[in-house]
Amino acid sequence: MARNMEGVEWEHHRVDFRLSPGDIQAVRFGISPGHELAHAVRVLLRPEQYPLAWGWLKDARGRLPREAFGVLAHVIGADGYMPDFLTATARWELTPDDELAALREAPLPGMRVDLGKMVVRSSGRRQEALRRMQEHPARARAVIADAWGEVWESAMAPVWPQLERILRADVAVRSRSVATEGLAAMASGIHPWVSWGDGSVRVRLRRHSEDVDCRGSGLVLVPSVMSSWGCMVITEPPAQPTLFYPARGVTAGWAQDSDDLVRALEALVGPVRAGILLTAHVPRTTTRVAEEAGIAASTASHHLTVLRDAGLVVSTRDGARMLHLRTPLGEALVGAAL
Repeated sequence: MARNMEGVEWEHHRVDFRLSPGDIQAVRFGISPGHELAHAVRVLLRPEQYPLAWGWLKDARGRLPREAFGVLAHVIGADGYMPDFLTATARWELTPDDELAALREAPLPGMRVDLGKMVVRSSGRRQEALRRMQEHPARARAVIADAWGEVWESAMAPVWPQLERILRADVAVRSRSVATEGLAAMASGIHPWVSWGDGSVRVRLRRHSEDVDCRGSGLVLVPSVMSSWGCMVITEPPAQPTLFYPARGVTAGWAQDSDDLVRALEALVGPVRAGILLTAHVPRTTTRVAEEAGIAASTASHHLTVLRDAGLVVSTRDGARMLHLRTPLGEALVGAAL
């Protein structure tokens, strides 16, 4: 039945990512600047579908390079399937520059296949433009990459620090959830469309059903701010099986200037502790915290004790070192300030 409903909205569509039962090592987290940019294009095409991005949209529209945006709008479209070549395999350390470099070297045969899928999903002038790209993939790749760079610099680079903070905070919380509650509990808490059972991460989708064997390849979980409406997947080889899901802590004010966030936290916990809390998304030693805050180690230790006593930071021993990291409550506080 599902095969007959492929490409049609149906409440029973699902993708099952099959893993070895209890295999935590097969699941990892990543960041995808390309996914954020692609969905930023969709926000601009259909803003009514993305109310949490309206704050960003208000400023981004005025900076947008129209010709470059038009290229990406043709390739990405407003909804549905999105070409895989637009995003590199998500990694924790993946940067926008890495993503753009990978796009400039995207394999041409795969590009032709992806563009062909978009051709059959489009019509009119857009279909003609996509067909020309499919016929001349090397030239299309260069044009698309140039457009990617232009749109990123104008619309995304100004808010990337805010975006990256939310994405990394989400990963930190969910990684700790895997360690403390297990993979099944973490997966089931990602989104109402996601569940864990019988050694599979199951994702309910609108138009697609598939069983994906991730044993031997693993599954990448990628939080997203721009695609805050629901989940998306990448399943076709040679791409890594990937699940994109809405990040925690995304509010209508996420795109506000970082200075506004600092001031909001300063009013609550004081300027020094606010700075420590904002940069506590990765484990750091007391010495490192002191150096980055420009204070003595003893003063940093005092502020960390206050944050720890308030449940905002957790400190764990790693050999002779003590490492400090935001707790879920700390993530929630930063998210609320956003």
